Amino acid sequence: MLVPPPRPAPPLHAVLADEGFRLFFPLTALYAALWPFQWVLVFGLDLPFARVNAPGLWHAHEMIFGAFGAALIGFITTAIPEWTDTTRPRGRQLYVLAGLWGVGRLVGFLGADALNLLGALADIGWLAALAAYVVWASWVKRTDRLLAILYWIAALLVSLVAVRTAFHFGDHEQAQWWLRLAGFVFLGLLGVVLARITVPVTNQVLDPSEETSPFRPHPGRVTLAPGLVAILIGGELFGFSAEVTGYLAIAAGAAFMDRAGEAFVGREAARTELMALAGSAMLAGAGLILTGAARLGAPLPEVTMLHLSLMGGLGMGVLMVLSIAGLLHSGRPLGFPLLTRIGFVLLVAAVALRILPDLGAVPDLPGPLYGGAAILWAGAFLLWLRDYWPFVSSLERP
Repeated sequence: MLVPPPRPAPPLHAVLADEGFRLFFPLTALYAALWPFQWVLVFGLDLPFARVNAPGLWHAHEMIFGAFGAALIGFITTAIPEWTDTTRPRGRQLYVLAGLWGVGRLVGFLGADALNLLGALADIGWLAALAAYVVWASWVKRTDRLLAILYWIAALLVSLVAVRTAFHFGDHEQAQWWLRLAGFVFLGLLGVVLARITVPVTNQVLDPSEETSPFRPHPGRVTLAPGLVAILIGGELFGFSAEVTGYLAIAAGAAFMDRAGEAFVGREAARTELMALAGSAMLAGAGLILTGAARLGAPLPEVTMLHLSLMGGLGMGVLMVLSIAGLLHSGRPLGFPLLTRIGFVLLVAAVALRILPDLGAVPDLPGPLYGGAAILWAGAFLLWLRDYWPFVSSLERP
């Protein structure tokens, strides 16, 4: 009896376009690693084509809408089909999104102010497409469970349009204000994502058979963090005083700390997956609390405290999503590979090297300013890519 020859493996471009995480998670890791590295160590905190807007504004924009934006595309196009049991975007749809995202990065990577309109249209295109996709999935399933996701994506879109408008007119103050607001919006999204994935991940850690659900948080705590971040954003938009928004930031930070407390589920709390979930919430919360304290007069640099929330909390949150979703959606059980676990350590060390010198807690290291933080940060995401590339670039399941 003749045995048919094995079917040839699909080409790489087809594998990467099979599901959103396969294409956009590697893009996230590459861009998150390369942008700070080139900005700090290649251009010395400058950009060759930034003639109108300060390079620091481009840095914030590219981390929020570039690196974290790619993670958002990958997460939405992977998670929404699972949550709603709808057809997932694939093939040309994903490559169109990647093309729009890529055009924006070609402009932002070197801070090309002259091409701001092109980059703006490209970034608005992929973010509006994400919002439209969430609306479509909600309509098809006649569900309101995705409204929170839609709210935050819409808020991010408004922030992007405002930032790019300020870039066009060279209004640095408005650009900085809207970029800070966009950071808060992403923290709100982080709160929603943590609420969505903490329960199933914790239950899978506690009971790998998934026959029981031993972890059930209080329903009122599920939306507490994103809800208080939304109130903080409202206070910013309505022009409340620094003192009022300071207290609002402290409240939002406390809600993230409350979320971190959910990780204490016994000895399994030492699992890297749960530590990553808790660490993301803890760093986000600590940064918001200290940002609020700075606004109330504490001798703390507010920008540095925002880095603790965004670089620390949001950065760890992105690496956590890449790691957990990358395993589960490639058919692998929970349990981070070794290099990825080292990557989480490097990320925490990078945050410490970025934050502590500004606080006078440690002296500046020799070499370029923030050079050590940029190297460690890049290493964290590149180690993830080294571990996960075999998973995302193959449709074979263990």
